[in-house]
Amino acid sequence: PLRPLVAASIGPYGAYLANGAEYRGDYGVSKQALREFHEPRWEILTSASPDLLACETIPSFQEAEVLLNLLSQTPHQFAWVSFSCHDGEHISDGTPIRDCAALLDDCEQVVAVGVNCTAPRYISSLIEQLHAAMSNTEVVVYPNSGEVYNTGTKTWKGTSEPLSCGPIAREWHAQGARLIGGCCRMGPAHIEAIGAAF
Repeated sequence: PLRPLVAASIGPYGAYLANGAEYRGDYGVSKQALREFHEPRWEILTSASPDLLACETIPSFQEAEVLLNLLSQTPHQFAWVSFSCHDGEHISDGTPIRDCAALLDDCEQVVAVGVNCTAPRYISSLIEQLHAAMSNTEVVVYPNSGEVYNTGTKTWKGTSEPLSCGPIAREWHAQGARLIGGCCRMGPAHIEAIGAAF
């Protein structure tokens, strides 16, 4: 029988800043500062022996390098790394996602590379970009609902129909994504629709 897996979340430095930097990647800090931020959390989470780490919503190539270095120093640990992206080809700091995929593809501890906290309209293109740069690693995608937050009115614009999640998840699976889910503003009905599609 299949056994459930537990993934411990390693979020981006930008979420700590609470200024939206996780969607821009413009931290303005050194790799050492990023390491000093991540290392204590990394040690706490890996000491709990999760099945894997979900290094997610990473907006910065530099931050991915730091996380890969920490992973290499924890040889018993496996992880996936997923990036926040602002279009169909680039992560939030402007780095081509192909470069990020190439960085991570040869690490045996990285079980998947992909995208989360990103608009669904970019996912198909991003899957293509990831596959073009990787030959050894699975693709993970779990986008936002597609709604857009208006900071002026503090309201969400647009719609996200749960029933549309199933067909689009099948499309992403056909493109080669093997871990498919949802991030911000994706609720139980959305996830149920994805599950029912398979």
